Amino acid sequence: MSKSSCVGRPKSFDVDDVLEKALAVFWAKGYEGTSLTDLTQAMGINKPSLYSTFGNKEELFIKVVDLYEQRPCGFFRAALAETTAKTMVAAMLNGAAQSFTDHSNPQGCMIIQSALTGSDASESVKQALINRRLEHQNDLKKRFEAALQQGDLTTDYSADVLAQYLATIIQGMTIQATNGITAAELQCVADLALSHFPGLERN
Repeated sequence: MSKSSCVGRPKSFDVDDVLEKALAVFWAKGYEGTSLTDLTQAMGINKPSLYSTFGNKEELFIKVVDLYEQRPCGFFRAALAETTAKTMVAAMLNGAAQSFTDHSNPQGCMIIQSALTGSDASESVKQALINRRLEHQNDLKKRFEAALQQGDLTTDYSADVLAQYLATIIQGMTIQATNGITAAELQCVADLALSHFPGLERN
């Protein structure tokens, strides 16, 4: 056996590129609606390469969710970094309106809609997405707590309720996007939500 035959064959594909392709499939079809054949055909790799590089379907999906949070859903972290509560809420709502209706991608939010329901076999994926959404909501809660303490937000509602409220609006916006609402219509929803958001009316 030659020395070269003992050396692992180098990957003939770009990992980030094939992850992007897997993202598009999972986003369009959901976790359970996506087969391994769908993935390998879209990614342009065979099943052994998929398993050796990304693990099983569930492990690949979690990697795709990580990528999604950095790319199409990237408005969330950027909005949290805004300096005032009003600009933060505005950036969150406007970012959702623009991202969810961007026709270069499937409509809506992948983290919200990819595994809302499913069989027992996908329960761990469903729970992983629930945990992600709860983490995001907790980040909102912390941001609202700081705004309330600083007097940047003036309302009797707790930071917890405000975070649940904003999360609920954004989750509703993704359903509207999948229903086919236009970008202009969803932006009107964002504008209305901002104008009625508790504690920001006088800001």
